[in-house]
Amino acid sequence: MQKLNKHNYKEYAIYPERILQFGEGNFLRAFVDWQVQVLNEKTDFNGSVVVVQPRRSEKIERLNQQDGLFTLFLQGMKDGKPVDEHMVIESISRGINLFTNYEQYKELAGKKELRFIISNTTEAGIVFDPEDQLEDQPPKNFPGKLTAFLYYRFQAFSGDDSHGCIIIPCELIENNGERLKEVVLQYANYWNLGDDFINWIHDANTFCSSLVDRIVPGFPLDSIDEKTAELGYKDELMVVGEQYHLWVIEGPGWIKDELPVKGTGLNTLIVDDLTPYRVRKVRILNGAHTAMTPVSYLYGLDTVEESVNHQELGLFIKELVENEIVPTLDGPPEELAAFSNEVLNRFMNPYIKHYLLSISLNSISKFSTRNLPTLLDYVKQSGTLPKWLVFSLSCLLHFYRGKRGDEDIPLQDNPEILQFFQTLWEKVDQHELHMEGLVKTVLADKQLWRMDLTSIPNLVSAVTTNLLTIEQIGVKEALKELCRTSIK
Repeated sequence: MQKLNKHNYKEYAIYPERILQFGEGNFLRAFVDWQVQVLNEKTDFNGSVVVVQPRRSEKIERLNQQDGLFTLFLQGMKDGKPVDEHMVIESISRGINLFTNYEQYKELAGKKELRFIISNTTEAGIVFDPEDQLEDQPPKNFPGKLTAFLYYRFQAFSGDDSHGCIIIPCELIENNGERLKEVVLQYANYWNLGDDFINWIHDANTFCSSLVDRIVPGFPLDSIDEKTAELGYKDELMVVGEQYHLWVIEGPGWIKDELPVKGTGLNTLIVDDLTPYRVRKVRILNGAHTAMTPVSYLYGLDTVEESVNHQELGLFIKELVENEIVPTLDGPPEELAAFSNEVLNRFMNPYIKHYLLSISLNSISKFSTRNLPTLLDYVKQSGTLPKWLVFSLSCLLHFYRGKRGDEDIPLQDNPEILQFFQTLWEKVDQHELHMEGLVKTVLADKQLWRMDLTSIPNLVSAVTTNLLTIEQIGVKEALKELCRTSIK
């Protein structure tokens, strides 16, 4: 069976190299490179991607062996129905191995048509390393590599402001564009590259913060034989992603002319401020994940899909999102409703097994970041407690007891936090501490929540009552009772 490449893919096309991409991994290929293909098919964008690897990787060689081609499977809910479809992505022109072909990288900096730089080098990638030097081929860190590239471009065009770049990092850190620019300027000063270059960074280049959202499980190891037989060719770079995608780019409005996403069907937005989009994603998508995890797991379920399709858990999640999270958010109600409905559809994706235990990593800090702001805003707005979110908090405290029936829960968190809860629950079991004492101790701990939660009216009483009920009849019956009393 032949391997996928330009010789056996009759629709292979060549486009001008307009994008430099730091990252050869599954996410960027299933997210950015797919979108570039859509732009080429539906607009006059007419551009391809040159990929470089942030770290040593043999994937660049495999990418070149396949002439940049790879197969993308998109699996998930589309128009309310499960859809499994695939396509060959041909938007990558080539890969450059920075460790063996650095001169190609320097030559790319002198290409007039190159306009965009995109990255995804993990959250730890945007940092300064004083060991990096301009003479290194390549510098070790991504911002060092980027600074060197921009300096080569500055030199190639004699500082002409018309040859700057639009730089869009996709790393999952807040204000990623602003942070990346800060580190690039730090390198420029550290390497003594001169005021003219620093001014060119400011005047000729645009650093855009961005927010990305698509679940990309990656290479389909568990079904590769089946998919290879279906395709009729070998593809070592095959990648699987969900149908849903969102890319919010914070930048000036003129970028819409250079990145013509309007009318393409792409869920890519160019906005003045992405803060509302980040807040709604964190509170609705991530918040729902975190809130459902202890409830669903203690109920006896193991995945997100099981949870959202379950009678009681599905109701719990729906009520939590629609009646407690969404009302606390700013923004057009129709947009918030559409986003929350899309989130619930994504949770039902039958093709992705999203295990609750994987979501449960560091659940205390996640609840503090993702769910506590909702709880506080709800109380502030309504003067009452959000019953579904409070039930989740109660289950979270019980989850950290470390038991699901007779089964030990493999808790994953900071050792000090695990020891804290173990000590408290042991005291409860030995009748040295009443349940209300445990609740007060936990909620008052400012290291866990960055505030004293016992100051929230009636919260201690509500959580204590929930925990006593869970102790007496279990999470399953406690949730059923909550559903019966809450929904008329």
